[in-house]
Amino acid sequence: MKTRAKMKTPASAHACGIVLVLLSLLAALQTTSAQKNDIDIYSLTVDSKVSSRFARTVVTSRVVNRADSAQEAIFQMELPKKAFITNFSMIIDGVTYPGNIKEKDAAQEQYSAAMARGESAGLVKATGRKMEQFQVSVSVAPAAKVTFELVYEELLKRHLGVYELLLKVRPQQLVKHLQMDIHIFEPQGISFLETESTFMTSALANALTTSQNQTKAHIRFKPTISQQQKSAEQQDTVVDGSFIVRYDVNRTLSGGSIQIENGYFVHYFAPVGLPTMPKNVIFVIDKSGSMTGKKIQQTREALIKILDDLSPKDQFNFISFNGKATQWKPSLVQASADNVKEARDYAANIQAHGGTNINDAMLMATQLLEKANREEQLPAGSVPLIILLTDGDPTVGVTNPTQIQKNVQDAIGGQYSLFCLGFGFDVSYAFLEKLALDNGGLARRIYEDSDSALQLQDFYQEVANPLMTAVTFEYPSNFVEEVTQNNFRLFFKGSEMVVAGKLQDQSPDVLSAKVHGQQSMQNITFQTESSVAEQEEEFRSPKYIFHGFMERLWAYLTIQQLLEQMVSASDADKRVLKTQALGLSLNYSFVTPLTSMVVTKPEGQGQSQVAEKPVENGNSHRNVHAGHAGFRLHSLGHGGPRLLAAAPGMPLGLPKLRQPGPVVHRRLYIPPHDDLDLSLHSLSAPTLADPVGDLHEDDVDLNIKETDPIARLPGTSSAVPDITQAPAVILPLPGQSTDRLCVDIKDSEGPMNLLSDPDQGIEVTGQYEKKRAQFSWIQVTFKKPQLQVHASPEHVVVTRDRRNTAYRWKETLFSVMPNFLMTMDEEGVLMLRSQDKVTIGLLYWKGPGQGVRLLLQDTNRFSSHVNGTFGQFYQGVLWVPSAAADDSERTLTVQGHNYPATREPKLDYQDGASGIEFSCWSVKL
Repeated sequence: MKTRAKMKTPASAHACGIVLVLLSLLAALQTTSAQKNDIDIYSLTVDSKVSSRFARTVVTSRVVNRADSAQEAIFQMELPKKAFITNFSMIIDGVTYPGNIKEKDAAQEQYSAAMARGESAGLVKATGRKMEQFQVSVSVAPAAKVTFELVYEELLKRHLGVYELLLKVRPQQLVKHLQMDIHIFEPQGISFLETESTFMTSALANALTTSQNQTKAHIRFKPTISQQQKSAEQQDTVVDGSFIVRYDVNRTLSGGSIQIENGYFVHYFAPVGLPTMPKNVIFVIDKSGSMTGKKIQQTREALIKILDDLSPKDQFNFISFNGKATQWKPSLVQASADNVKEARDYAANIQAHGGTNINDAMLMATQLLEKANREEQLPAGSVPLIILLTDGDPTVGVTNPTQIQKNVQDAIGGQYSLFCLGFGFDVSYAFLEKLALDNGGLARRIYEDSDSALQLQDFYQEVANPLMTAVTFEYPSNFVEEVTQNNFRLFFKGSEMVVAGKLQDQSPDVLSAKVHGQQSMQNITFQTESSVAEQEEEFRSPKYIFHGFMERLWAYLTIQQLLEQMVSASDADKRVLKTQALGLSLNYSFVTPLTSMVVTKPEGQGQSQVAEKPVENGNSHRNVHAGHAGFRLHSLGHGGPRLLAAAPGMPLGLPKLRQPGPVVHRRLYIPPHDDLDLSLHSLSAPTLADPVGDLHEDDVDLNIKETDPIARLPGTSSAVPDITQAPAVILPLPGQSTDRLCVDIKDSEGPMNLLSDPDQGIEVTGQYEKKRAQFSWIQVTFKKPQLQVHASPEHVVVTRDRRNTAYRWKETLFSVMPNFLMTMDEEGVLMLRSQDKVTIGLLYWKGPGQGVRLLLQDTNRFSSHVNGTFGQFYQGVLWVPSAAADDSERTLTVQGHNYPATREPKLDYQDGASGIEFSCWSVKL
C-alpha cells in the first residue's frame, strides 16, 4: 500500500500526472513532497489470514492532514490478479463512505460519464505479471483524519509443489505504526515455510518474526521508525516492495483431505508416491517473422532444456510453422539419447521468417497423433499432449479465429489435451484461451523479458509429469449439494485438485468420498472420510480463522469455474453461466469481471469512481514491464533487498566472511563465521550485515583511477595499470604461508569440473571461453538441500524442486532454508553457505578481465575426496622455492603434477567494482 499527497490546485493536479508517469525518476522528490505537504500516514496495517489455502487480506491505512490547507491523499494498493476485492471504505471525520458492488452494466453509466469528462474512472489496472493496482484519491481538510480499508480474498493455488501469498507494502514515508501479520492454519500440517521480501535490511530483519507449530504459523513484521529509515541522515523509508510467503502441507498416498466448516466442505487431492505416466507430446512452434530476434532465440534455448527433461519412456515430435507447417519426423519418436541429441540440433537451428498458419499446424499435430493411435504406436496408459507456442494472430490459410477453434476442436475430438502459450502481447489471448479450454488444457502468457526461456521451461515442468487421467470425485448424493467441478481430465505432479460443496441439512456424522482415476494401464480408486463434528471444532480458532471462510471459498471457486466455462460455452449456455456467476458475485460482494464497485466520495469532491476487474486480454497489459522489476512499476527507485526466511528457528544473521591476506578498503569484505548456527532449532535474534553501499549497476565506473595515494600495505596498490587483469579464480589456501593462489586457464574445451566434494555434497562446473578469457557460466549444485545455482552474465537462476527463479545481478537477496543460507548484496556478490561446509560465492565481475567469477571461503572444510580443476589444490600443496634471488618464481606441486608459479600483479575482483591490485602467486592450467 502507498499513500501520496498533493496540493489541491489545478497546477498540482497536472504535476501529479507527470509524477505518475516519471515516478521512478522523481522518487526522492515524490517522497519529500508527500512529507512537506503533511499528509502523514500514522498507521498502516496488513492483516492476512490463510485458512486452508483461502486467504483474506485486510489493508488499513490511517492518515491525517497536518497542513493548513486541504490536501489530496491517494490510497494505492497492489493485489494479486487472482484475488477478488470484497470491500473498500473510507472513514472521513467519522463518516463512512463505502464501496458498493453492483452489476457491471448498472455501473457502466457512471463509468462512461466519467470517461467522457476525461477523468480516469477506472480504479484497478494491471501492473506486471501477477498484480493489479487499486487506487483512489480523496481531499482531506486541515487536521482531518481519513481511514482507508481494502479487503480482498483469494484461493491459493498449488504451483510446482508450493502455495504462494504475495503482498505489497509501499507507504512511501516513515510510518509510526507499521505492522504486517500473516496467520496460516492448515489442518494437514505445514511441511515447510519460507518468506521473501524485496526490501529487507539489517535493521528491518530484526522486526520480522516467525513462529510455527505443526498446523499453524504466524509471521509478523513490525518495524520501528528508526528501522524503516534508509539512514540516520535520510528520512526516506526502505519499506517499499513485495513480501511473499511460500509453503506446502503434509501429504500421503491417500484420497486427500476433506475439511468442513459452517456447513460447507472442501476436498483437497494431491497424493504423493504415484509414478509418472509416459507422454506423447508434440511441440507446435511458431517460426513466423514476428518471432525473429530474441523470441526465437529464447524459444530455441527453452526447447533444448525441455528436451533434456524428457523421460526415455516419452515419445515426441516437432511441428514448426510460418506460412507453411512442417514436421520434424514423419511420426512420433522415442526420447532416446540419440533422438534427443538430433532434436536438440533441430531446435537449435529453427529460423524465424514468413507468415503465421496456425490452422494447418494444429491439424498436422492432431493427424500425427491419430496416425500413431491407428498404428498402435501410443503405449497403453500414456498421455497425449499438444503444446502450441505462438506470438501472433493467424495471417495465412484459415485466419478466422472462430473457424480455427472449431477445426481444432473437431480434429481433437476430446482425445488429446492442448496447451497454448502466447508469447508477448501481439497475440489474442482470448483466442488461445478458448482454443485450450475447448480441448482440456489451459493457456498461459509468456512475457517478453530476459527470463522468457525460463517461463517456457517452468510451464513445461507443470505438465511434464502426468500422474492420473480421467479423475472423478464421488460423494453421497443425498448428503451434499451444489458441488463444484468434480471431474478432471489430467492431474499433474506438483498441482492439486480442489472440490468444494455444501452439506445438506441432514448431513451424516462422517462425510466420505471416493476419487476414481486411471494410472498407467489400470483403474485406481482412493477413499477418504472426515468427521463433521471434529472438523467443525478444528476451525473454531478465531485468531486464525474468519467465520464462514469455507462458504466464501466455495463461492470463490464456483465463480472462477463458471467464468472459465463461459469461455468455451455456447451463447445460450453462456447466458445461464453468466447469470449464476453474477448472482454469486453480488451475493458474496466479489469484484469479478461481471461486477463493479462504485466508490462514493464526500459531497463536492466530484463523481463517484468505479473499480472493475481487468481482463487478461486487455490492452492495459501492453506497456507493463514484466519480471521482478515489473512489480516495481510505481515504486520509488528499484526496491530494497530481497529476503527469504524459512521456518522458525532459522537465524537471519548475515555473518561476514574474511578473505585471508592484507585488506585495503574491502567493500565485499566478509569476516569468518565458524560459529554460525544454521540448524533449524537455533532461533536467535535475526541480524544482517550492514548494506554494502548504494552502488547500482548504472553507476559503476569501470575506469581504474588512483584513489588513495597514501601509504599502502605490502603487496597491494590502489593505482591499477590498464594491463592488470583479474585472474580466472583466486583460491585461498588454508594452512599455507602463501594465503592465496591466482589461477588462470590456458586450455579448455567444453564444460569443466571445477571442483567436486562428494562428502560435502557440492559440485561446481563451468564453461570457460578461451578467446574471451572468461567463464560464460558457472553452476553450483548442492545435494542437501537439493539446489542448483546457475550464474551467467545475464542473471542468476536458482532451481529448487523443478522451480526456476531468475535474479538479476545486484538484485539483493536473502534466502534461509534449513541449514542453508543464500544471499546477494548490492554489489552483486552471491554467497552460498551451509552448516559445516565450504562457502561458495559467485560474482559477475565487470572490471578488467570481466566475466563470472568464483569465490571460495572456509576451504579448510573440504574433505580429502575433493577433486576438480580447482579442487585439486586442496589435496595437499607443496611449494618448491626457486634459486631466484627475488623469490619471484616457485614450483607448485599438486598430486604429483608440477606447476610453475610466478609472482604477478593481479586485480582482486572481490574488492569492489574496479578491484584492487595485489601481488599474487599465479599459475596457468
